[in-house]
Amino acid sequence: MDAFIDAFSAGVAAVDDFVWGWVMIVLLVGTHIFMTIRTRFIQRKIVTGIKLSVTGNDPKAEGDVSQFGALTSALAATIGTGNIVGVATGLLFGGPGAIFWMWITGVFGIATKYSECYISMKYRVKDHRGNMLGGAMYALERGFKHKGIGKTLAILFAIFAAVASFGIGASVQSNSVTGVVVSYVNQIPGWLMGIILVVLVAIVILGGIRSIANVCEKLVPSMAILYSVGCIVIICMNWQYVGPAISEICVCAFTGHAAFGGVVGSGIMLALQYGFKRGLFSNESGMGSAPLVASSAVSRNPARQALVSMTGTFWDTVVVCALTGIMLVSTMLAHPEIAAEIEAGNIAAGADLSTTAFNSIPIVGPIVLGVGMICFAYSTMLGWSYYGNRAITYLFGKHAIIPYYVVFLIFVFWGCISQASVVWDISDITNALMAVPNCIAVLVLSNVIARETKHFVYDHNLDEEVKEELPVLANK
Repeated sequence: MDAFIDAFSAGVAAVDDFVWGWVMIVLLVGTHIFMTIRTRFIQRKIVTGIKLSVTGNDPKAEGDVSQFGALTSALAATIGTGNIVGVATGLLFGGPGAIFWMWITGVFGIATKYSECYISMKYRVKDHRGNMLGGAMYALERGFKHKGIGKTLAILFAIFAAVASFGIGASVQSNSVTGVVVSYVNQIPGWLMGIILVVLVAIVILGGIRSIANVCEKLVPSMAILYSVGCIVIICMNWQYVGPAISEICVCAFTGHAAFGGVVGSGIMLALQYGFKRGLFSNESGMGSAPLVASSAVSRNPARQALVSMTGTFWDTVVVCALTGIMLVSTMLAHPEIAAEIEAGNIAAGADLSTTAFNSIPIVGPIVLGVGMICFAYSTMLGWSYYGNRAITYLFGKHAIIPYYVVFLIFVFWGCISQASVVWDISDITNALMAVPNCIAVLVLSNVIARETKHFVYDHNLDEEVKEELPVLANK
């Protein structure tokens, strides 16, 4: 049995390395840069997006949840273990330079997040109850001139999204929570953590998008602030190492020299690979996940919600991941014994490194990490359960939702008792596969995005209401 598990793990790792080669990196980075140019650097409208995100609902506009509710539901799925364990994993295996490339994916990824949410809003439809349905699959199906190609890509995206929800949305989150909790309380078995998480997730997701949005509106802002304050406290404690930490991150990104005595990843390719993998895992720009919930938002026109949605990447990567990265590197510089622990094999996973860093704050540090980790992972599972719900509904109709939830909860439990490396590798693969048809949709429809962005955003027509009779799909 052990031989089979080892062979399976090696096979998954090999596939992971293949799909995350230069082709995937070029596709993602190319899409980010191309859409930044096509949208005339939409990143400069980030303040407008933040203002819109806290604006009250428009009673004349259609939608199921508020713009803020849609944003926090998407943030619930994105601000999660990728910001804690993901950054630490990138640092361990890709070196400090990986953190720089994570940050770059966030800055340029804002334009892709705007674009994918724009087409999701523009081509959304209604289900049998009049609720909104959207995402890359509907943009591909309705927006492409060649309907056959569009339909094929839409089906592939929905399949990859459903499978990804079991990895990035379920097992990775529960695995990370279990790793942190067990590091503090060794007596807690993984199966018990699995049962607890399954019950907590099931209570909320069975209530649908409104239930998920209501929980996320309250949970996401408080947990993000709590975690960020914890990072800032550690950074202040290591203040004399902050400058050298930033320098190490930038230098390693372009030189790939061995850091911390060569005990963490080195090489430019490794930094790029893990930077983009962990960056995509963290902010999900280009994956097409956030549009699945953004399309449910109340909004007068697609541009308004797209602006709101793109702030998610800003908060997630440009702010939270940057804080995590600087905190981790400065802590390793301040405490050289951490490198010795990594070399000895005592710190072999991102959760272990995050735990060690937060332990530098007496009493409060472990509490902040533990509570933050649990809340982040819990909210991510809520958000991704909805993403998978939308993908499964597209593929099989409304009757597949309950069976999907059962399988999702099984993967939540499985993550608590499985090996961390296998869980992360499978998630990386599904993330990459999901990004391919979504990026194709964004690139093919870039003319529509650019033209209408000029009208709504740059010609000052954000208050214009788009009145359009949306198709109703009775089987969804």
